[in-house]
Amino acid sequence: MQLRHPTFALAVLGLIACSRPPDGSSAAASASAPPPALSAAVSPAPSPSGSAHEHASHHDHEHDHEHGHDDDSPHARLHRGPDPNAPPLEIPLGHTKVTAKPPASVPASPDDPLAGKFTLAQATKGLAAKGKLIAELRTDLGTLSCELYADRAPITVANFVGLARGLRPFKDAKGAWVKRPAYDGASFDRIERSLLLHVGELPGAGDGSPGYVIPDETWENAYHQGRGLLCMANGGANQNGMRFFLLNGAAAHLDGGNTIFGKCGPETLVDELSLLDVDGDRPRKPPRIRKVTIRRVAERLAKPVR
Repeated sequence: MQLRHPTFALAVLGLIACSRPPDGSSAAASASAPPPALSAAVSPAPSPSGSAHEHASHHDHEHDHEHGHDDDSPHARLHRGPDPNAPPLEIPLGHTKVTAKPPASVPASPDDPLAGKFTLAQATKGLAAKGKLIAELRTDLGTLSCELYADRAPITVANFVGLARGLRPFKDAKGAWVKRPAYDGASFDRIERSLLLHVGELPGAGDGSPGYVIPDETWENAYHQGRGLLCMANGGANQNGMRFFLLNGAAAHLDGGNTIFGKCGPETLVDELSLLDVDGDRPRKPPRIRKVTIRRVAERLAKPVR
């Protein structure tokens, strides 16, 4: 047979050489020799499918090593952090299931200029039509940025935004209906370090009642769990007005009651406010909210509140 391709010829000769026993004896003699005894310590040969599996495992290991995921040990999981694809824990420890319910109907105050009706469209008049609704609370210690949950608690958010912007009338200390920014100059009058930061001293608002009430808004899985949640303070079920607080811990006893209508950060500022010197739960030097600004931020530009 004539070999036309030198490369192919060299490959054939190499195969022939590899098949010859190293001691120079014939292949036939080698084949007739009895096979060596198998040791019990030798594992059986892997099946073809096993070989493929080993190859895939080796490939996966190389891929994991390349991306910093060498193993699935607790130590490795700790450094990788939580699995972003894992389903969220629906019910936090110590809480019971919170189910959404429609807001109750509350009576309007007879002298309310708006007869108890104030919408989100009225509250956000003049703002950009789209984007996340953000409240910036400039305090003595820094600025809190709060994302407002207009889709989950529209009545509460409309009330808060309307009061902050001076669009929702409320009763002042003299009993007259006024329209002015209600929270500018307000102070944190109660601080419970592991629970809440309460805003209750509202300038010129008497006892903090606006002269009307709005209902509770309970949305699905509204758990009072997490630092910086923005919640309504009230005098009982469906007795919400102007006062609010920032949560600074877990408060399962508030679930289903005090409306959660936003999330404020940074958490470092919430911590700083919570660690102020107090007598009981009254801060010795109550920090004030100098100015509340409401704006909309495009979804692509909005930063998550932390």
